[in-house]
Amino acid sequence: MNQISDYIVVGGGAGGCAIAGRLTEDPSISVTVLEAGGTGDSWVVNTPIGVVAMLPTKLNNWAFDTVPQLGLNGRLGYQPRGKMLGGSSGLNAMVYIRGHRSDYDQWAALGNTGWSYEDVLPYFKHSENNETHAGHYHGQNGPLRVSELRTDNPIQERYIEAAKQAGFPINTDFNGAEQEGVGIYQVTQYQGERWTAARGYLRPHMGKRTNLRVETGCQVTKIIFEGKRAVGVQMLQNGQQKTLRAGREIILAAGAFQSPQLLMLSGVGDASALQTMGIPVVHHLPGVGQNLQDHPDFVFKYRAKSLDLLGVSPGGSIRMLREFRRYQTQRRGMLTSNGAEGGGFLKTDSSLAAPDIQLHFVMAMLDDHARKLHLGHGFSCHMCLLRPKSIGEVTLASPDPLAAPLINPRFLEHPEDMDTMVKGFKLTRKIMDAPALTSIRSSDFQTADVHTDDEIRAVIRATSDTVYHPIGTCKMGVDAMAVVDPTLKVIGVQGLRVVDASIMPTLIGGNTNAPTMMIGEKAADMIKAELRQ
Repeated sequence: MNQISDYIVVGGGAGGCAIAGRLTEDPSISVTVLEAGGTGDSWVVNTPIGVVAMLPTKLNNWAFDTVPQLGLNGRLGYQPRGKMLGGSSGLNAMVYIRGHRSDYDQWAALGNTGWSYEDVLPYFKHSENNETHAGHYHGQNGPLRVSELRTDNPIQERYIEAAKQAGFPINTDFNGAEQEGVGIYQVTQYQGERWTAARGYLRPHMGKRTNLRVETGCQVTKIIFEGKRAVGVQMLQNGQQKTLRAGREIILAAGAFQSPQLLMLSGVGDASALQTMGIPVVHHLPGVGQNLQDHPDFVFKYRAKSLDLLGVSPGGSIRMLREFRRYQTQRRGMLTSNGAEGGGFLKTDSSLAAPDIQLHFVMAMLDDHARKLHLGHGFSCHMCLLRPKSIGEVTLASPDPLAAPLINPRFLEHPEDMDTMVKGFKLTRKIMDAPALTSIRSSDFQTADVHTDDEIRAVIRATSDTVYHPIGTCKMGVDAMAVVDPTLKVIGVQGLRVVDASIMPTLIGGNTNAPTMMIGEKAADMIKAELRQ
């Protein structure tokens, strides 16, 4: 077992890139990043509109399914996850959102010292390089590029006008003092190109920092323990099994599905479940894989005749040829679109302390994660529930490390989730039915005949799914079901941390990409502080 570095980071996603990039700023700390996918450095990834082509494929994508969802009429949900350096930041909609102040204050209230909003804000700012926003809430010197969209799409103005007509406030900075309102998203792009976690935290240093080693095409299958200390990993690379040893720690950054899976495969989890699988128990930790939370999402879909909207038509093809040329010469126009250009955070009850509904207004009529294509053009609007009460789990399908885990978000199983989704449906429809948008749409694809609460519930159950924000399966905390402590060390063992979205104890009110990089930033700072002691 060859020792290759002080720290082995399992997974090259948002958390893994951030912690590796920050740790190796210190030349005395050596880090190896192990990523199962490829480099993720291609025009398909870097061209923003590539998100449309990648969601329904296995290109750079684990493309998991859920188990049948009782709350979704028994349907299987779709769970795309990035399989490349940069992880899901290489196939997401690039929306830069941090969540609400109260989310992090709740983490701290649960016993997670050092994780309040005021505690984590400096790490968001340290990560961020914002081209327009500065001041108390923003950074302009970090590795993560954040910018305004460069699509110049006039439909954005229609969306904003529709929100005004429906009586909603307009917000120009969802990450500032106030989250509530409707506006246009900032995105993780630079000069019209996608800016992944890898482009920010790893690529500038690969081949330059001798203490940074990055390996792709290697799937870690097991954490190796000596007693209760994690000392190394087994992995498959190019069909060969290899064993690598870390001098200090193993850092799991494989995401909300695969970090708990790898813990369980390695003997850390609920002892009875592991014994049933024939896996020797290293440490009984019943919270591993539990506490899965995700944003259930319903999509309004409309046909429209505007060529400013993405779609399939002869006129659209001609327009797209012009847009290709514009992108090549200016890095502007439709090919810089993240799809979900408009957004919003709404309250279904004015007495709520924070918005409980999020919108993603898409410049195309997306149906079933773009797996069902339709002729013509259109637009759509996602409406997701930000703090669902339905809690699921990730479990092992088998002791085979190459088998996908069993993913059960339990979407809409808690009755209050459906009640709030119905309220969110009605709020969102006010914007969709405002004159600024009805004047350009030619038909309502799915909800024209949906009026009563029962009809709304039926269409929500029939078509809803994830909006791609799974978290919580290695939750941080101090209770009996916690998996990591507030320093992100796995409870009951040594030499092992988790640094990804799985450590979130509760689901934040927003997209999870930027918060996961914040977690990586903070974890690196905590490790450096420990080394100085």
